Amino acid sequence: MKRVPLFFLLLLIIVSMVGLATNSDTIVEESIGSVPTLDPGWSYDTTSGEVIYQMYDNLIQYDRESTSKFLPMLSTNVPSVEDGTILDNGKTFVFHIRQNVQFHNGDILTPQDVVYSLERSVIFDRSGGPSWMLTEALMPKINGSYVDSITDWVVKLAGVKSYDDLFIEGTKTPKNERYRKALINAYNILDEAFEIKGNTVIIHLPHVYPPFLYILTHSRRSSSILDKKWAIENGAWDGKADTWWKYHNPTREKDPLYSIENGTGPFMLERWTRGREIVFKRFDNYWAGPAKIKYAIIKRVQEFTTRKLDLMRGNADIIYVPIQYLVQVNKLPNVNVYSYPTFLINAIHMTWDIFAKGNPYIGSGKLDGKGIPANFFADKNVRMGFAYLFAYKKYIEEAWYGKAIVPNGALAQGMVGYNPKVPTPFNQDLQKATEYFKKAFNGELWKKGFEFTAVYNTGNAQRKTALEIISAYARKINPKFKIRIAGELWPAFLSDFHNQKLPMYLLGWVSDYPDPYNLAWTYYGSTGVFGSSLGNAYIKWAQEHMDPLLTESMNTLDPQKRQKIYEQLNTLSHDNAVYIFTTQPQGLQVQKSNVQGWFYNSVRPGQDFYYLSKK
Repeated sequence: MKRVPLFFLLLLIIVSMVGLATNSDTIVEESIGSVPTLDPGWSYDTTSGEVIYQMYDNLIQYDRESTSKFLPMLSTNVPSVEDGTILDNGKTFVFHIRQNVQFHNGDILTPQDVVYSLERSVIFDRSGGPSWMLTEALMPKINGSYVDSITDWVVKLAGVKSYDDLFIEGTKTPKNERYRKALINAYNILDEAFEIKGNTVIIHLPHVYPPFLYILTHSRRSSSILDKKWAIENGAWDGKADTWWKYHNPTREKDPLYSIENGTGPFMLERWTRGREIVFKRFDNYWAGPAKIKYAIIKRVQEFTTRKLDLMRGNADIIYVPIQYLVQVNKLPNVNVYSYPTFLINAIHMTWDIFAKGNPYIGSGKLDGKGIPANFFADKNVRMGFAYLFAYKKYIEEAWYGKAIVPNGALAQGMVGYNPKVPTPFNQDLQKATEYFKKAFNGELWKKGFEFTAVYNTGNAQRKTALEIISAYARKINPKFKIRIAGELWPAFLSDFHNQKLPMYLLGWVSDYPDPYNLAWTYYGSTGVFGSSLGNAYIKWAQEHMDPLLTESMNTLDPQKRQKIYEQLNTLSHDNAVYIFTTQPQGLQVQKSNVQGWFYNSVRPGQDFYYLSKK
């Protein structure tokens, strides 16, 4: 065989890359994420979410930009009270399944596929995964609280302390018949939610759950519809009540659907080169009609400079641009830059009960000018002082280049329940900050001062900037106020966050779905991811003030009632300075000007290649 000189081989590769981006049938996106999985049941990140979005469909979809209006998808109807497909005061939903829809392998969609897919998502329940959303809606509460995992019901039915107690050590074999029956009965509780009549799927919720349609909508990967027959043939759950626990919480690489797909979406998987790129090919038998382009490619390119050069040279059509590089792409020829609102809320957190033992971040651990006590931020006057200390507008200009707004609470602009005037967002007011600090700890704080360390995750310059701003203004109003800034690698930061060792830090939450409960529970709930991390003092306070309102917001479908409840929650948070809400940032879409059909949707993970084309 004649050898091809290396020079010509490299030239061939370069030419082929340029050809892809310049080809009118192909769109190339360059981003920074590495795809962890192709299994909708596993996916809980934006990178894999964007990939799965192209290949799988859901029962319903958003009406383009809207995050509150729906259109049919694999269901030919969007359930509503008006047409009789939402019944029992919002607990029964009727879906008429679209007929003659093909999966990529040629199989035809059935109602059984829908039920299998949603049940598999619940029993899959991988650690740290997205299953909790469907589980909360589909399974009955325990002692008045939502169930986040099917294992909660198993534990209750079996009368054991933990799920692992049911199995012979190191296996997924139940220790006895009683435990095996508890596992089967837990599945039967889930299965009671589903009914199939002809070509219709009826879902019976055990309780009202206002976000339910959001959770079923395209963008939520865990509600994607799989081909039951294909999934079973490839080693996924066999659909039986007496085996489900064998498929529960798998490791990623042992998940049989980890690297393959068979959806009904407009694109099929052509090639996945892990850590480098993923290539989609148009599915010409797509039920809604074929996409305008034949190929879509997502490449992982870590360096911004490389992505920018590829955009300029025509090797890429769309690139990821961090906000700090906006000025470098704003005026590039033949490039369009769009900004759009996100459902991300960032806040500075102040831990009410800091874990003190051996904690270097609180100095002496006393209010003696050389540290802070563990209950430092449990004093409302301290929190109010910091809320008025922070330079909100300065931070947005310096760290976000003006591409953000100041939230007035946990709810994002654009959601039901958001009111820009209730409450009025905090503004920097050093006089008021001084007044509150002078009240704190009966005046002792102002006299003695304090020292502590505020922490950010290393590599996040915007979070570091926020903490530097608050440190600078603290020392400005009182030289005895000393805040050091320290960075931690993400694993260490996450561990210290969970163990309540961080006195002050900045974190944000992207809403899982565009219902206000998701953000409100996360920040305000006594069991919320952020609320519970503030310590026992906050948990006790939230149980009295926040939890009853959160529960009330989930017991009604009336949007006006929910609006008032969420305004109340935001006002309570504001008046007690539970958090210092810093930004609801905008996202950026940077693409060649010949790319057509793009529109934003705040909950969509990345691009929707189905609507894109080139002129």
